[in-house]
Amino acid sequence: MSEDRLSQFLKTGPDWGRLKTTIPGLFVLKLPAYKSSPTRLAVELNPVDDSGSPTKRRGLVIRSSQELEEYVKLFQQDKLSSLLNAIDKVNPPMRRAARPGEEVLEI
Repeated sequence: MSEDRLSQFLKTGPDWGRLKTTIPGLFVLKLPAYKSSPTRLAVELNPVDDSGSPTKRRGLVIRSSQELEEYVKLFQQDKLSSLLNAIDKVNPPMRRAARPGEEVLEI
């Protein structure tokens, strides 16, 4: 993982810009400055299609390792899987559109 590349993306990337990584579904997201919070980078988890493009407009944004730990605890809840299975049964099927590729960050 290149800290120089991340630093460059933080300085020159567009606000809300998304940088692909070598791990499908894992992106680096540039968050714009807001009130007293400076511009910063975050990780976005977003499922990808066959071309490697995100399938959702915005995925799960994780701003710190502490926040990741909190999400891991939620994902490990036993009843999450059964809840999602029930939701899958009642929801209509979704269509997914492909988007053109972007730069890729080696991890």
